[in-house]
Amino acid sequence: MRVYVPLTLSGLAEAHRAGELGAGPLVAYAVTPALREWYRSDDMEELEYAALNRAALASLRLLAADADAGAARRRVVVAADVPDAAAEPGPDRGTDPAALGEVLVAGPLPLAKAAAVHVDSADAEADVSAAAEALAAADGGDDDARSVVDGADDHELLWYATQELPNLV
Repeated sequence: MRVYVPLTLSGLAEAHRAGELGAGPLVAYAVTPALREWYRSDDMEELEYAALNRAALASLRLLAADADAGAARRRVVVAADVPDAAAEPGPDRGTDPAALGEVLVAGPLPLAKAAAVHVDSADAEADVSAAAEALAAADGGDDDARSVVDGADDHELLWYATQELPNLV
């Protein structure tokens, strides 16, 4: 199963140093029955893209919670392949859109299992930073803040091969 693990650049640097994304369980996103139902598509490529976008939103939430003001504000998602049995559906949070596609990956997830890394470009930093700052207000129903958060989605995450990790961190 392909899972998408949300991180920040500092989290990616730590994973690179440690050689693993974490000991687990890790929150990740994948094509789950709930995501399929929400997205209403049988096209696996579209469903994987939807799971990637769910992970990008989770990465934005990590940035919003990150107290390191000097860190680069870019969304990071690591795509990794794990056995189906290693990923369990995440906790049931009802209709919470942030939980769509959420899975928990058990056990350690070696960075060697990564298939690719997706990261915002440098020109996305201002919009991503503004979106991270506006996230709490958007969650509270503020339409202007929601518009700012949606502005981060105007930036596509760039694809990087795992061999490019040293240059990213």
